[in-house]
Amino acid sequence: MDVTVKFLGGAGSVTGSRYLIDLGDFEFLVDCGLFQGRRELRERNWDKFPMPPTEMEAIVLTHAHLDHIGSLPRIVKQGFRGPIYCTAPTAELAKILLLDSGKLQEEEAEWAKKKGYSRHEDPQPLYTMEDAEAVFPLLVPKSFEKPFQIHESIEVTYYHAGHILGAAIAKIKIKGDTQTKTLVFSGDLGRNHDPILFPPTLIPKADAIWIESTYGDRVSPHTNPADELGLAIRDTFNRGGLVIIPAFSVGRTQLVMYYLFQLMKKGKIPKVPIFVDSPMAIDATKLYKDFDSSHQLTAVLEETNDHPFQHPQLHYYQKQEQSKSLNEYRGNAIILSASGMATGGRVVHHLFHHLPKERNGVIFVGFQAEGTRGRRLVDGEPEIRIYGDSIPVKAKIYSIEGLSAHADQEELMEWAEGFVERPKVAFIVHGEEKAAQTLALKLKEEFGWNTLIPNYLESVLLFEGI
Repeated sequence: MDVTVKFLGGAGSVTGSRYLIDLGDFEFLVDCGLFQGRRELRERNWDKFPMPPTEMEAIVLTHAHLDHIGSLPRIVKQGFRGPIYCTAPTAELAKILLLDSGKLQEEEAEWAKKKGYSRHEDPQPLYTMEDAEAVFPLLVPKSFEKPFQIHESIEVTYYHAGHILGAAIAKIKIKGDTQTKTLVFSGDLGRNHDPILFPPTLIPKADAIWIESTYGDRVSPHTNPADELGLAIRDTFNRGGLVIIPAFSVGRTQLVMYYLFQLMKKGKIPKVPIFVDSPMAIDATKLYKDFDSSHQLTAVLEETNDHPFQHPQLHYYQKQEQSKSLNEYRGNAIILSASGMATGGRVVHHLFHHLPKERNGVIFVGFQAEGTRGRRLVDGEPEIRIYGDSIPVKAKIYSIEGLSAHADQEELMEWAEGFVERPKVAFIVHGEEKAAQTLALKLKEEFGWNTLIPNYLESVLLFEGI
């Protein structure tokens, strides 16, 4: 049996994770992500899938972020009918995120048509809410740390990755005629000292490793992220301004809510209204109660009306009319809204209205991919295009790296050090060029690993005649 991998995404970029494993008589995909960021990357979302989806027999997901699951509706629409394996929290989050993504795709196509800023005469959504719903019956939830078969020769085990609720490292054992080989996909690795999620599990042995490199070239400052967040909020409030925090609805929003609760309790920021303006974030937050064994907040959430997700300062805004009421809000308040890179969602409309005012502050709390609106704001661009208009950036922009959900270089190296034997090959994926190259070199120099940074659509023979 020969085993090959084809890199359909997550190679040379942070987004679009998709790795096709081919055993000859069985082909399966690890993750099925959406490309985000630069236009040339986003345009790949419209490309025809490199192989007929009807010929692919299974998909193994690591977690529910769109850059890992966002292409599922298209691949299902094109004929894929196999099982989609994931952890139980990921299955529920995937339903929330994909429905929201379909809704946004529809709305953005309609808005582009109305405003006439699309290059296409009749702009169409990448997929619809109906397309997203077609994915749900195929989701097969699995438990952490319990092996399961996806084929007579293939066993998969999920371990905690610490990135978002339900995020997993996937260990895949392939039993050949003469040998058994182990593949390990890190997925997105979280921080070692996250107050909500369990740290990434150390895996002792693998023949081939896929390791993410989002922060492969940087070490997070050894500061308290809650204190940094508090400082940015107080600075904005001292100007009489409003704080906008673009945050991914799953994971980042809940972590920020946790820190805001702590800061207010300790008197480090004033008790002001916190508007969680994201229906998806509200739905995702409820899942922390449902999956209490998948995180560390169980004891905290036992408090009925005084915990990070339920207290008097917190206001959940589901309806669009509520969101619009914040357009002209004056005074000290915090708006927590998606998306985290300001590429879509309600936060874009808040930026449209509040970026031109010097008193306001925008606090970014996660990685900003190349080409995204968030990255351009963090890089200090004086004007930003929103809804076809050029908006002056007068509000103060803050970026807090310590709140990222991604392991930094030190934590990536610590996870890699958990392997007691050198792998045959380590693929450096899910990173921009500089980050991937820096991590690849460090793994080679310190651990003697054979590292490879794959190219988009590259195929590699992993094992021959096993």
